[in-house]
Amino acid sequence: MKILISIVVALFLVGCGNDNKQQSNAQKAVDAVKEVKQEVALKAQDVKQEAAAKVEEVKKAVSTQMDGATIYQVCAGCHGEDASKAALGKSQIIKGWDAKKIADALNGYKNNTYGGAMKGLMAGQVSKLSDGDIKAVSEYISKL
Repeated sequence: MKILISIVVALFLVGCGNDNKQQSNAQKAVDAVKEVKQEVALKAQDVKQEAAAKVEEVKKAVSTQMDGATIYQVCAGCHGEDASKAALGKSQIIKGWDAKKIADALNGYKNNTYGGAMKGLMAGQVSKLSDGDIKAVSEYISKL
């Protein structure tokens, strides 16, 4: 819209005044149009970057949730679909734990510094998980 107005003003200025004044006014109008175009291009670039950042943020959140849910399906057999069961009647109920506590426990099982009766079984299960997997499943479980 600003570009269109600038062009109309430029054409108007070209039609007014003497030749030198017309050229001067026309050049000013052309310069103004160029400036508006640059501003519009910069704003469009900023909007694209912001939108791309938001899309990546949403993709990451959705990806983490899906990965966590997928990983948890292995756990659900013992801990229950909503993490409310004591695994094999021997473990703590993990429903209600925050993500940090869950991640700490899983990492403890992985490096053999955590666990009670189920330590051996859990160490085998967790050994297959990457740090990213542990983070994803911890976040998922904490939201059950």
